[in-house]
Amino acid sequence: MEKKNIQKYDYIYGRNAVFELIKKNLRNINKILISKSVLNDSKINEIIDMAKSRNIVFQIVPKERFSSFSSVNHQGIAAFVAPVEYTDFYDFLNNPKEGYSKLIILDGVEDPHNLGAIIRTAACAGFDAVIIPSRRCAQVNATVEKTSAGAINHIPVIQVNSLSCTIDKLKDNDYWIIAADAHGKDNYFDVDYTGMNFALIMGGEETGVSKNNLNKSDFIVKIPMLRKFNSLNVSNAACAIIYESVRQDLKK
Repeated sequence: MEKKNIQKYDYIYGRNAVFELIKKNLRNINKILISKSVLNDSKINEIIDMAKSRNIVFQIVPKERFSSFSSVNHQGIAAFVAPVEYTDFYDFLNNPKEGYSKLIILDGVEDPHNLGAIIRTAACAGFDAVIIPSRRCAQVNATVEKTSAGAINHIPVIQVNSLSCTIDKLKDNDYWIIAADAHGKDNYFDVDYTGMNFALIMGGEETGVSKNNLNKSDFIVKIPMLRKFNSLNVSNAACAIIYESVRQDLKK
């Protein structure tokens, strides 16, 4: 008996994430489900108009149809899409870039909400890519896409098998490596981020940047804590450092 080639689909939920998905036309959309309860929402009606103009299948369904999405803030809309395609690391390196390149590397960030928030910040700040390992790290899923508010369609996400080898290759290609660590030597605002290619490493929620990757770093920076209470999570910390680099660029 001949086997059928069955396409597996992920789902993307939330108004902004689905809107950006259709607008950028970067993923194959199988169909969109829309709850009857949200038809008076202007953004939902924009999505319906775009779907009609692009011949994307959509269904208006009872709100009970979304019971399987009860654990997430779906906002009455979900799109079934082909799985995300990660950007190849070597293709990225070989693609010419204007000016200096800025990357962020996530070393063991396991919370998909943090991954989505960091992708959103990196995209807004004009970073060129986000690099994640294929193991012991959150991967792109519906929660990540929702948290990124569609920003994932505006910045390459690169998945690699070995962060250590990736860092070595970046150094060979004239990237400076900057790691964030609570015990870093320099405050994050004392490092000059301008005029150079750099990759910022942010560590996992519990373990931080691995010792091996710290040893490979050219700078290790910290965010000063004024009380004996470390309350910043990794997405907050990444935002502070990323936008310090933006501030310095704008001053030049």
